[in-house]
Amino acid sequence: MDVKVGFVQTSPMLGEVEKNVESALLLASSKEADLLVFPELFNTGYLFLSKDDLAKVAEPIPNGPTTERLMKFASEHSVSVVAGIAERDGRAFYNSAVIISSDGDYMGKYRKLHLFSTEKLVFEPGNLGLQVFDLGKIRVGVMICFDWIFPEVARVLSLKGAHLIAHPANLVLPYAQTAMLARSIENRVFTITANRIGCEERGGKKLCFTGKSQITSPDMKVLTRASEDLMEVGVVSIDPREAENKNITELNNLWEDRRPKEYYILTR
Repeated sequence: MDVKVGFVQTSPMLGEVEKNVESALLLASSKEADLLVFPELFNTGYLFLSKDDLAKVAEPIPNGPTTERLMKFASEHSVSVVAGIAERDGRAFYNSAVIISSDGDYMGKYRKLHLFSTEKLVFEPGNLGLQVFDLGKIRVGVMICFDWIFPEVARVLSLKGAHLIAHPANLVLPYAQTAMLARSIENRVFTITANRIGCEERGGKKLCFTGKSQITSPDMKVLTRASEDLMEVGVVSIDPREAENKNITELNNLWEDRRPKEYYILTR
């Protein structure tokens, strides 16, 4: 059973929420897909200097305008969506992702567990755990950007039954695209890293984002990869059943050969 999955690589302008969302959705509508993954903080931009700065654009989920617009888009195009949004929950802010079904139904959200650099000054660490969402044709686990450097995240999502790991990102370090190949083979899952392009400069700080959004396979292949500097959509057809086969050799099975009692230090 083939499923068309893809990334939307965008270049948001800081604080221009409505323009960013409409630009991303116009780009996304250029390709047919069953699942599309948008970047981290795709609607707001990234470089917030303070919580007051962030408060101007953060939204509740699912009752905020960006989630509602994504639900409408998903329904109109019969496509499931995973997208990174700055979330407001009372007086707290989270670097979150929303998950929406192809019927336009809100399925849930994930809050980033591992905050990167100055994110720690404006966001709270995630508190909803690691979740896998059944989107009908495919089971999707979600992580965000810097979560990639902790292999436990992808392993937990895979153990929970994910066929594919959706990875909204705003990458500035040069390592993640290569590391996600390792995440694929060590868990035998598909991954989609949806990154952004462009630079942001504020308060004496400048960040440039690496682009190269990609889709990887359970056998460690790059199925498609975007450029470093163009807004684009990449879509490929995959068979989720490939991610259910955890055999490495005739005598080795990824799950059966695990020895969890020897890994106790990981939970200390």
